[in-house]
Amino acid sequence: MILVTEAWNDIDSLRNMAWKETKLYSIVNFKCPYCHEGEFFVSHPYDLAKAGDLHPACTECGRKYSIEPGFYYGAMYVAYAIGVAMCVTAWVAMMVLAPGLGVLPQILIISAVMLLGGPFFYALSKIIWANMFFTYLGPPKGAPKA
Repeated sequence: MILVTEAWNDIDSLRNMAWKETKLYSIVNFKCPYCHEGEFFVSHPYDLAKAGDLHPACTECGRKYSIEPGFYYGAMYVAYAIGVAMCVTAWVAMMVLAPGLGVLPQILIISAVMLLGGPFFYALSKIIWANMFFTYLGPPKGAPKA
């Protein structure tokens, strides 16, 4: 019985390790695109005073997050795609759940979704943009392996 438990623990740790090496892990957890351990943002997306502010480099591996001035301007295209996807999703949800809803309530609901989700979409677009260009390089040298 102990061997079976150890085998399941080994499989579980391999699955967690494989998940941690994916770009999706970095995006979902807002982690460093290089090592997936350090924090990408200075604060959470809804801290509006620091919304979208990045650390200049990873706190764990020390690699820089900006490869050139204006690098994150391209994240605007990702933010636009996320915004369109959320507007369409909200509209389809309203058509399915409340088909008789008027135009003005639809506009107000979609505007509320975009306004309330805006800081999160902004942060999400930046981390997606970074993961499109930065490659996972593993944990920093000299760091203990999990």
